[in-house]
Amino acid sequence: MTTDRLDPDKIEANLKTKRIGRKILVFNSTSSTNDIAAEYARNKGNDGLAVFAEEQTKGRGRAGARWHSGRADSILCSIVLADSKMNAELLSVTCAVGVAEAIGKVGNAQAKVKWPNDIMLDGRKVAGILLESRPSDTGHTYIIGIGINCHQTRECFPTQLRPTVTSIDAEGHSVVDRNLLAKRLLTSVEHWLEVAEKDDARVTAQWRDLSVQLGHRITLSYDGREFTGNCIGIDPEKGLILQLETGGVRMFEAAQTSVQK
Repeated sequence: MTTDRLDPDKIEANLKTKRIGRKILVFNSTSSTNDIAAEYARNKGNDGLAVFAEEQTKGRGRAGARWHSGRADSILCSIVLADSKMNAELLSVTCAVGVAEAIGKVGNAQAKVKWPNDIMLDGRKVAGILLESRPSDTGHTYIIGIGINCHQTRECFPTQLRPTVTSIDAEGHSVVDRNLLAKRLLTSVEHWLEVAEKDDARVTAQWRDLSVQLGHRITLSYDGREFTGNCIGIDPEKGLILQLETGGVRMFEAAQTSVQK
């Protein structure tokens, strides 16, 4: 197992971002980078802060699911956005595009997006995004949690997950530089946030180009009910758009929806 060490000096070296990554913290071990970032988010001056950890003891995904990662084999990162006026749906889509771009630039393969929060390589999940928020004086304060599998082999994952998850190394047949990936991640997220603030249509167009679901039949769970239909797009305010098999078109918000198949 590769044990390269995340180094804030290496991540910051020649980092051209203005907002995201203005402050960078790297923890040896923590329960959750989202929890640490949430504490720092109480101070608006920590807008753009990026918290990394080599290990999480209580990492989590959507709906309370556990995020599996070993020591020093992933990018485990949380970014603070203070007083953001962006709605959660657009932010979720924007972050997915940014994370996919960063992985694609260093992973020797094009990363795809799977709504609402997965990033895919060769049909398997390589990264996930957990968006948490609370109201602020002029908008919302968001914590963007990002987990990217980097150095894992198939055997590193629980048996039941091996058919559906992967890592950058496993797909690219090389060893990714995690400090370079961290730098690319901060750069890509900032770029697409800036794009989204000026022209959300560009973000949704990029999402369409990267989507593994567009044009495919999928089943969603929403409010205790299942809905099946053909994915025909994404709305920057209202979520995924399905042409339902039962007739009609419906949009589904990410926070209240899970993909069944």
